[in-house]
Amino acid sequence: MDIYFYNTLTKNKEVFKPEEPGRVRMYSCGPTVYKDATIGNMRTNIFQDILRRVLRYNGYELKHAMNITDVGHLVSDADEGEDKMIKSAREMKKSPMDIAQHYTNLFFDDLKMLNIETPEIVCRATDHIEDMIEYVKRLIKRGYAYETSTAIYFDVSKLDEYGILSGIKLDDQKAGARVKVDTEKRNPYDFAVWIKAPENHLMKWDSPWGLSYPGWHIECSAMGQKYLGKTFDIHTGGIDLIPTHHENEIAQSKGAYGTIPAKYWMHGEYLLVNGRKMSKSIGNVYLLKDIVDKGYDPLVFRLFLYSSSYRIKINFTWEAIDSNMKALIKLREAYQKHLNGTEDISDETINELEEKFHKAINDDLNMPLAMSVVWDTIKKPVKSIKIAKLLKKFDTVLALDIDKVEKNKASEIPKEIIALAEERKKARQNKNWAESDRIRDEITSKGYLINDNKDGYNITKS
Repeated sequence: MDIYFYNTLTKNKEVFKPEEPGRVRMYSCGPTVYKDATIGNMRTNIFQDILRRVLRYNGYELKHAMNITDVGHLVSDADEGEDKMIKSAREMKKSPMDIAQHYTNLFFDDLKMLNIETPEIVCRATDHIEDMIEYVKRLIKRGYAYETSTAIYFDVSKLDEYGILSGIKLDDQKAGARVKVDTEKRNPYDFAVWIKAPENHLMKWDSPWGLSYPGWHIECSAMGQKYLGKTFDIHTGGIDLIPTHHENEIAQSKGAYGTIPAKYWMHGEYLLVNGRKMSKSIGNVYLLKDIVDKGYDPLVFRLFLYSSSYRIKINFTWEAIDSNMKALIKLREAYQKHLNGTEDISDETINELEEKFHKAINDDLNMPLAMSVVWDTIKKPVKSIKIAKLLKKFDTVLALDIDKVEKNKASEIPKEIIALAEERKKARQNKNWAESDRIRDEITSKGYLINDNKDGYNITKS
């Protein structure tokens, strides 16, 4: 069955054809480990994980590399400001490497809680300084980079075309270039591939250009080439990386090897919070820890993301998370009913459901459509172990731990709250809706949520 992906490079949905039959080489831009990863960052990682799982569902062997940026990412994309790692280290009074290790550990903890697989290759920027130096030397030798008193810059004017991924036109940039003009630059929009370090700079290495450190973009070009070759199949990342980071990766690869590094470029859209972009200034930045601390299974966030395409903005609200919590419980309970079922269902029906799911995930990771097939499957009145086995197969893509047995948490709820819930239940049976609402509000004021269901009610900590 063919797989279709939307390719940012061509702006079209295309049939996926890897360079090697049966094998996919993929590169993903990983975290800059100077602060906590947000749930917005985790959306990108979940999209990349679904992509991995869909490729494997189709029988492909994977060679997937992801970088860890622990040096070289400046606070401005315009080659200005200080390194983010050093800024964080100064603020927290720790060494840059201590900061990097701390946030790297937290990042992988989050991946584990969300059932996000670790790529086959995880490469730290600071472990590949020599590879980057060789890449810069190659750019200089081929005439695509030049030295100034402060840095080695990539000469964008040497390219046949710049902006093929983002659509940026250099002629449109000249009047108000996005970068501050450095009088030593040949062009105001040239970008740094290597930066000469001031005397007090904490992270610096010996190089042919003195003590210095890498620019942000060069690490992915160097490590992608080292582990995946001059060209590979898929490059992924967040949509924010298109106009600068990924555009400059392409420029560097064309300069060094005359090629665009990846055939397919795939990007995940933003996560909004209450309709707005996440921002510290408005106080709507959330971490996975915030979801867990409210008593939710972290996989509820994963299920929530399945309500939208990875290429469409999705709006995070606590109401949506609560709704998906109920859905996840329902999904797992339905699986158990089918697992313990003794009825039979035709192989033809099973095959039809499996084909619908397969077509959905192969259509540019269409998770909303795939989930509609999942719900159609669990709603089958026949309770059969064949359906349970099919749901387990679906879960190799969904990664929702569908076979997890939901524990009865009634014993964790204070007796006072349970007593109020029982009192409210009687009020509802007597159709005393005003009293029912009053008791519900009292339960809420004490830090718990009560949700009615066909079996009575469910209580969770708010």
